[in-house]
Amino acid sequence: MNPKPAGHEHVHEHHHRADAAPSEGISLTRMAVIATAHCLTGCAIGEVLGLALGTAFGWSNPRTIVLAIVLAFVFGYGMTMAPLLRSGLPARSALGVALGADTVSIVVMEVMDNATVLLIPGAMDAGLGTALFWASLVVALAVAFVMTVPVNRVLISRGRGHAVVHQHH
Repeated sequence: MNPKPAGHEHVHEHHHRADAAPSEGISLTRMAVIATAHCLTGCAIGEVLGLALGTAFGWSNPRTIVLAIVLAFVFGYGMTMAPLLRSGLPARSALGVALGADTVSIVVMEVMDNATVLLIPGAMDAGLGTALFWASLVVALAVAFVMTVPVNRVLISRGRGHAVVHQHH
């Protein structure tokens, strides 16, 4: 059993260890879930804002999706950079850490959630005031979360992704 509280696992303990005990595997999975939830928060803010703005402005679906993706990256990186900047890391270094830590995760998340929204009939044409718009967004973000956790788990196990961020805490 791991006596450390959730969110304080030391990723370097798991780096390239095929013989890891089950409790260490659980810690690694927990770390991936935490990293994915963190990434999802930033991406969701950007996605919701982008889809809402694009829909409100009556933009085409491709233009709306591009805006949502750009904002998802901006907010996703921003969620990682904020605590790094507060800890005293220079902005250029914080940006480098955020780019290295989050790019793969955000790309997977964006591909999955946008593909899901596009596959739900009528979702992109639904108005902001419809249940279909919001339900499809919730489903898409849930699919993105589930699909991104294993990606983050692999990255963290290799000392990449959010493992890099935790080296600066």
